[in-house]
Amino acid sequence: MDMAAMRASIWQAVALIPPGKVATYGQIARLVGCPGHARFVGATLRQLPPGSTLPWHRVVNARGQLSLPEGSAAYQLQKSRLQAEGVVFRNKTLSLRRYAIE
Repeated sequence: MDMAAMRASIWQAVALIPPGKVATYGQIARLVGCPGHARFVGATLRQLPPGSTLPWHRVVNARGQLSLPEGSAAYQLQKSRLQAEGVVFRNKTLSLRRYAIE
């Protein structure tokens, strides 16, 4: 799969994450047929244009934490969007068992 097709597949997979659920970068990579490319998933989401409606905020790291720098505006935006969807954080971590997609 070339990089453009991989990006398009990542966008499609992220678009399917329902409100109140999350996926890890690794899950998205596996879903699009590119296991081991979790960092590429992150890079793809970082390159979204401003104002994108893709629910990027529903992608978290494998520990159930946000990967953005804590205290940054983007971190606060991601956390507040997830909380607005009913996701509960405990000590900066959310329960993947409870909130991760199947």
